[in-house]
Amino acid sequence: MASPDPQPSPSSQRPMKERLRRLWSYFKQYRAGWVLAIGSTVATGITEPAIPALLQPLLDRGFTQGELPIWMVPVTVIGLFMLRGLTQFAGQYALARIAGEGMLVLRRQLFDRLLTADLTLFSRQSASQLANTIVYEVQNGASQLVQAVITAARDGFTVIALLAYLFYLNWSLTMIVLVLVPCVAWILKVMTRHLYKVTRQSQVATDELAYVVEENVLAHRMVRLHGAQGAQAERFETLSRRLRDLALKATRSSAATTPLTQLVASVALSTMIGIALSQGQSADGRSITVGGFVAFIGAMLMLVAPTRRLADVVNPITRGMAALERGLDLMDSVESEVDNTSGAEQVPQRAQGHIELRDVSVRYRDDAAPALDGVSLRINAGETVALVGPSGSGKSTLVNLLPRFVQSSGGQILLDDVDAKSWPLAALRAQFALVSQDVTMLNDSVAANVALGASHIDRDRVLACLEDANLAAHVASLPQGMDTVLGHNATELSGGQRQRLAIARALYKDAPVLLLDEATSALDTESERLVQQAMRRVMVGRTTLVIAHRLSTIEHADRIVVMERGKITEQGTHTELLAAGGLYARLQNYAG
Repeated sequence: MASPDPQPSPSSQRPMKERLRRLWSYFKQYRAGWVLAIGSTVATGITEPAIPALLQPLLDRGFTQGELPIWMVPVTVIGLFMLRGLTQFAGQYALARIAGEGMLVLRRQLFDRLLTADLTLFSRQSASQLANTIVYEVQNGASQLVQAVITAARDGFTVIALLAYLFYLNWSLTMIVLVLVPCVAWILKVMTRHLYKVTRQSQVATDELAYVVEENVLAHRMVRLHGAQGAQAERFETLSRRLRDLALKATRSSAATTPLTQLVASVALSTMIGIALSQGQSADGRSITVGGFVAFIGAMLMLVAPTRRLADVVNPITRGMAALERGLDLMDSVESEVDNTSGAEQVPQRAQGHIELRDVSVRYRDDAAPALDGVSLRINAGETVALVGPSGSGKSTLVNLLPRFVQSSGGQILLDDVDAKSWPLAALRAQFALVSQDVTMLNDSVAANVALGASHIDRDRVLACLEDANLAAHVASLPQGMDTVLGHNATELSGGQRQRLAIARALYKDAPVLLLDEATSALDTESERLVQQAMRRVMVGRTTLVIAHRLSTIEHADRIVVMERGKITEQGTHTELLAAGGLYARLQNYAG
């Protein structure tokens, strides 16, 4: 089943001149490379006519009249090819440097934008899409585009030099070559437009295929448990066939360009040869010698190869521009998080932990019910507050509001009586530590994961945090201790060990506010006991918000806030809420 055509990208709607100017800004930094590349390209192109030019004196004066020394011919030919080899090597090296520098700049900007992007980006695009654009599209696009530009320049200079030589030999015959120009230009225009469209469709199809692979890697247990391999294989096969069909379309467009341009060239070339043979003399009345005729025909034949390459260069230029523009489209479409840097002097370096929500609302979509609806709540510094309620009641939304992972639609959030929007983003998030049920670890050492974000790793402090998290003994048993690399998301650790590692990370950060989002929901009894011990240590002296489905884990909270449908329905201690007989009491009965 065919997928719908992708929507035109913002870049593709801009004029070609503007698109090229923007791409040029990423590749212009390495000026020495451009000088070397252009100089080498010009030298390579200019020396091309020297090959047929050697034939004329060789045939007329060497073989016919015997005037040239025998040694001059091989020396000249070897010298010419040495010069061409040197210029081609220098141009290729400069090309690689230019592509590398441009790719480095663009990729760095894309990753920086990713690190500061508004969090809605990660709900719109999958990890495989973002990785494909930043890593592969940029690299392939830069390499193909710069290579194609240099190839076009080299062959363009070659064609110009050969035409100039042909004009010098016989201008009247050379005029026939100009028939090629409008015909080839029209062919290139039509094929380029079609190839660009197919390339954009192929990018979308590649993303869809990569996403299927990503989903099946992440959900491999569920796929096997439910026997869904057949359905997933069918999804993969359908998308693979679509990608294959698009690749064949691109190949047809690219492959058709060369024979069409060669056909035009062959018609002009055969016409020129016929006229030259019948004319027998040049336009100024001079007789055409054997050497001159061979040189003329040789130069004409040498026009075919660079003309063909100029036709072939459409494909890499089109693919390169489409790939790089995809990176630019990502950069243009990603909005950065709003950060108030002007409030840096108004906020403390370390908050006390007073939190207040005043009539706060959150609505993710205009046509959906609010996730939070006029919530007001005050939490004192050092207080432990548990949030309970059925799924979808707004607990996670409330917690995500505090470090501004979610933006409020209305109302006000204050930290230490200062509006959260007045805090610089980095300063605000420095006040919070998070331990959630979905623990994410980097493919780095234990110590680096515990000290995440620290400019210097204090190994003694890491060890102390691991001990407080009941994990020091296990880490000591690892091959390199705290220097052991955890691998992809620390999958070699058990669920309880990963949770305790997340607690050690929270201890190391030593933030005044701790957010615990169902941190023990998926653990066995023994693991939960160890995690609960570690959590009690990390909660000491901190304002703590706890989301928990297991109500037994929050019975000793200073206050329990019960939520339903985005509103706070009741709050109090465990004993008070049970006595009230409301939603909390009903939830407790269900849990029991």
